Amino acid sequence: MIRPYHPSDTDAVLNVWLDASIRAHHFIPEAFWREQLGAMRDMYLPLAETRVTEEHGRVLGFVSVHEARLAALFVSPQAQGRGLGRQLLDEAKRMRPTLELSVYSANARAIAFYEAAGFSTIAESLDPVTGQPELTMRWQLTLGE
Repeated sequence: MIRPYHPSDTDAVLNVWLDASIRAHHFIPEAFWREQLGAMRDMYLPLAETRVTEEHGRVLGFVSVHEARLAALFVSPQAQGRGLGRQLLDEAKRMRPTLELSVYSANARAIAFYEAAGFSTIAESLDPVTGQPELTMRWQLTLGE
């Protein structure tokens, strides 16, 4: 079930974000992600429009949109491969007619996921925080979708 995020979901969402970030970004030290927990909790989540997917009362993933930016889409590593990420992405597409996102170039699995969902690369750059190469990808609603 996908539903709006509530402040009581914060710990569960942060746990999903941390676990999935560490697993998906093996090329960035784990300590970096742990250092970002405070900013995620205090700045990013409150600014974004977030939806969670849950099963039996347990948060398994979430998607956050800020303006036309897909700011975050994470699914618990234990729940990946079940289509939850695609469901969350479809929810974000219902929220906005255009979405842009940044994804690390080394995260081939995520790039393939977004390409399969209709996103295309519009720019390449270096993340100023990590120094890692990243892609900017965009999706836009077309007639018939």
